[in-house]
Amino acid sequence: MMSISLPAFRIAGGLLLFSIAFEMVFGLRIPRQSEAAGKALEEHVRNIAAFPLAIPLMAGPGAITATVLLADRAGGDPMRVAALVAIIATIMALCLLVFIAAGRIERLLGVTGNTVLSRLLGVLLTAMAVQFVIDGLRAALAG
Repeated sequence: MMSISLPAFRIAGGLLLFSIAFEMVFGLRIPRQSEAAGKALEEHVRNIAAFPLAIPLMAGPGAITATVLLADRAGGDPMRVAALVAIIATIMALCLLVFIAAGRIERLLGVTGNTVLSRLLGVLLTAMAVQFVIDGLRAALAG
């Protein structure tokens, strides 16, 4: 209805993921999250839990875009779609476990370990984002 092609969605999603990954690699995300949390406190939010800091990465535009693009790659194959749903459920369960153990994991990794892990994951996310853009460009130029 809006005449947005899937290749355009791939490119936009890749750029969005790249933006998040860029912040992770260069350590810009943490200060921005801290600033957002500070603003929430200044606005006298009754319950700080209502201001989710992790949700935009877990279920925000980048995650939604990645899911849509991976579902498109499944090509309607029920087994691949089921595998994608199973992977999403597994990731959700792993996130819950990590949230439960977050304090212990943070102490175990320390500041340096957390920084290295965040930047390493940012590099992997960057590669995924670039691949989405390449796939989108390839599809747009072919079609």
